[in-house]
Amino acid sequence: MHIPPHNNHNKPIIDFDDARVPLNYFNIVKLVAGQSFEYHVPGYETGIVPATGTLDIEVEGEHFAAIGQRGVDVWDGEPEGVYAPSGAKVRLICTSAQAEVFVAGARYDGELAPFAVRAADIDRIQYGSDDTKTHRKIKHILGIKYHGRVGRLLVSELFTVGQGGWSGFPPHKHDTDRLPIETRHDESYNFRFRPNHGFGLQLVQKEDGKVGDAYHLLDGSTVVLEKGYHPCVAAPGYEMYYFTILGGLSQRSLVQFFQPTHAYQIETIPGIKDMIAKFK
Repeated sequence: MHIPPHNNHNKPIIDFDDARVPLNYFNIVKLVAGQSFEYHVPGYETGIVPATGTLDIEVEGEHFAAIGQRGVDVWDGEPEGVYAPSGAKVRLICTSAQAEVFVAGARYDGELAPFAVRAADIDRIQYGSDDTKTHRKIKHILGIKYHGRVGRLLVSELFTVGQGGWSGFPPHKHDTDRLPIETRHDESYNFRFRPNHGFGLQLVQKEDGKVGDAYHLLDGSTVVLEKGYHPCVAAPGYEMYYFTILGGLSQRSLVQFFQPTHAYQIETIPGIKDMIAKFK
């Protein structure tokens, strides 16, 4: 499902116990200098990532100063963030002129400790190629290196490299727990484009021979993915970014199932197997 860009007035775009993606939570919070915002989401752990701007963040009284280095947009520097355990009381204080903040959540009942993720801690990978129209860069904020410190939540930023091209290809899904070949992970995206009048397309494919769904992506579009194979593409001439939230049902590690008709394409894309391993 596609949620068009809109002013959410700091209220959740995907609230807890959402009927479509109950394992996900997502809010975009916009603040100006000196302004604060408080939240807690019972039953959900969260990751706070400034899209732009700088924050001081308090989690159950623990203070994390100067989180966020980016200026004009998500291409302007490296991401940073803070992990907040399930149900924690969190306070965001804007210390820059303004800030736009992603709050990503996953359902989890365990008790863990908060921590900060600085730019030097980001786990990066680049794969694909211009020739295969799959050149992509991923910045894992809450990735596999935090197994044991995070319950079910995976948070990443994905960038097309160059202008135009496919992402999430070959078509894959993760809507059913059937280990070892697939895990149930609800997934949600928020897209940005450079220039910001750019656009793309999100596909949600069904079984072979059946017509799926297609959504027109604009700067600020949110997509919720509860089932189906889901590649996306940026139009020629535009760079695409998407903030990615994954919440696992039974485990944190993601096991993707590639659509059998197209799975052979894995062998044509340089570095994709390393990318797949980074989600495990």
